[in-house]
Amino acid sequence: MTPQRPRYAPMPEKPSLDGLEAVWSGRWEAEGTYRFDRTRTRPEIYSIDTPPPTVSGSLHVGHVFSYTHTDTIARFQRMRGREVFYPMGWDDNGLPTERRVQNHFGVRCDPSVPYDPAFQPPAKPDAKRQIPISRGNFIELCERLTIEDEKVFEELWRRLGLSVDWSLTYATVDGLARAASQRAFLRNLARGEAYLSQAPTLWDVTFRTAVAQAELEDRPWPGAFHRVAFTPTQGTGERVWIETTRPELLPACVALVAHPDDERYRPLFGTTVTTPLFGVEVPVLAHRLAEPDKGSGIAMICTFGDVTDVVWWRELDLPTRAVLGRDGRLLPDAPPGVPAQPYGELAGKTVHGARERIVELLRAGGDLDGEPRKVTRPVKFYEKGDRPLEIVTTRQWYIRNGGRDRELRKALLARGAELSWHPPHMKVRYDNWVEGLSGDWLISRQRFFGVPIPLWYPLDETGEPDLSSPIAPDESALPMDPASDVPPGYTEDQRGRPGGFVGDPDVMDTWATSSLTPQIAGGWGRDEDLFSRVFPMDLRPQAHEIIRTWLFSTVVRAHLEEGTLPWRDVAISGWILDPDRKKMSKSAGNVVTPLGLLEQYGSDAVRYWAACGRPGTDTTFDTGQIKIGRRLAIKILNASRFVLGLGEDGAETGEVTEPIDLSMLARLAEVVEEATRAFEDYDYARALERTERFFWEFCDDYLELVKVRAYGEGPEAASAHAALRRALDVMLRLFAPFLPFVTEEVWSWWREGSVHRAPWPTPYGLAERAEKKDLLPTVAEVLGHVRKAKSDARLSMRAEVARLTVTGGPAALVRQAQDDLCAAGAVEEFVLRESEGDLLVEVALA
Repeated sequence: MTPQRPRYAPMPEKPSLDGLEAVWSGRWEAEGTYRFDRTRTRPEIYSIDTPPPTVSGSLHVGHVFSYTHTDTIARFQRMRGREVFYPMGWDDNGLPTERRVQNHFGVRCDPSVPYDPAFQPPAKPDAKRQIPISRGNFIELCERLTIEDEKVFEELWRRLGLSVDWSLTYATVDGLARAASQRAFLRNLARGEAYLSQAPTLWDVTFRTAVAQAELEDRPWPGAFHRVAFTPTQGTGERVWIETTRPELLPACVALVAHPDDERYRPLFGTTVTTPLFGVEVPVLAHRLAEPDKGSGIAMICTFGDVTDVVWWRELDLPTRAVLGRDGRLLPDAPPGVPAQPYGELAGKTVHGARERIVELLRAGGDLDGEPRKVTRPVKFYEKGDRPLEIVTTRQWYIRNGGRDRELRKALLARGAELSWHPPHMKVRYDNWVEGLSGDWLISRQRFFGVPIPLWYPLDETGEPDLSSPIAPDESALPMDPASDVPPGYTEDQRGRPGGFVGDPDVMDTWATSSLTPQIAGGWGRDEDLFSRVFPMDLRPQAHEIIRTWLFSTVVRAHLEEGTLPWRDVAISGWILDPDRKKMSKSAGNVVTPLGLLEQYGSDAVRYWAACGRPGTDTTFDTGQIKIGRRLAIKILNASRFVLGLGEDGAETGEVTEPIDLSMLARLAEVVEEATRAFEDYDYARALERTERFFWEFCDDYLELVKVRAYGEGPEAASAHAALRRALDVMLRLFAPFLPFVTEEVWSWWREGSVHRAPWPTPYGLAERAEKKDLLPTVAEVLGHVRKAKSDARLSMRAEVARLTVTGGPAALVRQAQDDLCAAGAVEEFVLRESEGDLLVEVALA
């Protein structure tokens, strides 16, 4: 339980927003306002699978946008009486961290370099002349830099007012995360869900690592079609012309393919042709994926030029002639069956260099028809890469995800249907991704900083590893690193020697760890009592572009391990767009960092802008909206000071008797109901919109109408005091999830404890006379006519009105508040004429 604190300070003479963040974030931490009470039972707990931000740079307003959305929900659930499990993780795993370390310290990892326990990075690092260091030293620098980044991130999150329990932080490469990731992998392996395969792999030649399907993106890339001739092996038939953008892969050609219904090539099916330059005999085959209207309608199959080549190779059971190495250069030796010449002229060249040379050879041999035809086509890239991906044959680890198993795919689609999606239309992205999977989840990466694959392999008498018999550690030994730890029954001096062992050199894909955030944060495998109280979690908040990666992979892991969903609800946030309606991103160079905004406008103002963004909707960054939020926060201070300056402590418990006071409370009761329904549907923006609209009506209309009476004495004044304070109490609680600092400040002027541990308001006790709810807006409309008349006449709002005449059906309502109306409008003579029809107002100025 949160300790009750005495009043923070008396109400100041001149309330200000300045400095509230430092005061209250410190108090919240010291008093454990958001500390999770783990003694509560699962039905009493609301647990959140908080996205761990990538700590490889700086936060931008897009992070502030989406994390504010989650925080409003956490605060609402806490006020509803749920004990909120709200941890924060740091995603320090993967390529972004390695790149940042390389550039920051001017180093690069070289596993052949021995570990130096006294190593210090260069005093003046040069990102262009990086010095090689050992894997151990490189990992130490990764850990060192991420710790520094995490401190900066935490400071900013505290300033923003995230109601996170900061004792529940984790990192995706710390010991707890490594142990959980390795434990899950070993169990996947034991159940046959993880497997090793030598297969064509999408490969980034810059980062020298495999890339999974979920990490791909298509980008337009310039190229050229080359019209190249193949010669029939038998007879004197005409040469067969194919068009290709990758002539450098001719030595990797294993077949030609055309559509089975293409009349032009039906006579060739079942025959063979020879490749130009190399004279290798290859078959002509039929396949439904061939496109008759593309180029010449017949294509060469190479191993491998693109993903379609892989499909053809697999389904047509073709041989492999690999020519491309992991470095993006052609291999030094020709594949089996391909003559050493002219292959030797291509060996060791880059793809571009090999293409230029082979075009020269084709032209010289008369096998190239005309000049290459330039074209721009979509090419697959690693989402963080700068060069087109290649396909090389490598040994990789996979986890089954339904890409090759129809029954598993159906089960994962059913899991998506079990989820409650907010907004609902986001579910189609999940369905489309699962239905479009073309293979299992590739989880191994050829990098250095990450969670190691927790396996060793025995070496035979020649020193070759037996990949079919991996040696797994006991779960009690996790986390482990096969590069430094020794398998059971072996000694360190047997590492790398015949008859000894070798560790798996790879690390896991970052999503293989991030897919376990509910388990890692919830204490799976290390704190089963906590895990039973928070898992499955209640909410996964995240952006829509990673539904295919983070959301899906988390569903896969929970389905395989626990046989359940990892959470019940998913709340999807949109992107932040720049003024040109382009997505803000570091790569685009159009991001806005939040610290300056928080300093200039205050955290509540920035949170207000964020909370105005609808769930799942892309939102344009707008400082104008932030300014509106600051004006709102200032108005809350000033209006609260006015209200609390009237009456005595405990005035809100008095009886509310005046009709217009009852009308205001009845309308507030409706706001409470609407805001509650909106929050229950995860529509925080609608809850804020409805609360804010009432607040301005309260300030602009109700306060002006009752001001004179409230300054007086007697039961009429006491009614105003009770209504004002009761309304302020409710509005502070309605605003608290959005504007935590200003609401806490005002709450401390007259309430015990924290507003963020106060109960969420209910409509009961506010709507004693619900039939009067139309009174306030009707009287406010009349007052609006009075104000307009004075404004049109360029008179002060204090100017007197000689006569105010109100006619129409609603006139009877106005009679119930005529004293307040006349006082607010400085009306000398007030005339009411009840009649049929709409409300009519006549203002005669003095």
